[in-house]
Amino acid sequence: MIEHNKQVAEELSKLLAESYTLYLKTHKYHWNVTGPMFHSLHLLFEEQYVELAEAVDTIAERIRALGWKAPGSYGEFAKLSTVNDADGDPAASDMIKELAADHRTVAERANRVLKLAAEHEDEGSGAVASDRIEIHEKAAWMLSAHLG
Repeated sequence: MIEHNKQVAEELSKLLAESYTLYLKTHKYHWNVTGPMFHSLHLLFEEQYVELAEAVDTIAERIRALGWKAPGSYGEFAKLSTVNDADGDPAASDMIKELAADHRTVAERANRVLKLAAEHEDEGSGAVASDRIEIHEKAAWMLSAHLG
């Protein structure tokens, strides 16, 4: 296998791990959010975790297309992700802050994938990363808007 494919696949694996961790956290918050913003946040979190569920499949399939195995266990994801698990039972406003920060983190990771893919003339991985950047930046903005 080509070395640059390995470098891109390794960075995509981190993007996959962070996306999956964010998916799981968003799903937990969807189930457990309470308070006056319950309805709007419940729906927003659902919209976001459904999108993330589709994204992890796209990212994993891109890793496979490059000829590498995609990580797929909680243990592997924990080692690769800089997004933290959802611990405890935070207030809705703290959920929003955490998720917005996590979306920014994932957008930054996707930007690293984009730059690395460009260095190696890997337009397929670059396209995946570019799409993820736009989606995560918009998600961070939409969450932050709930805080005023």
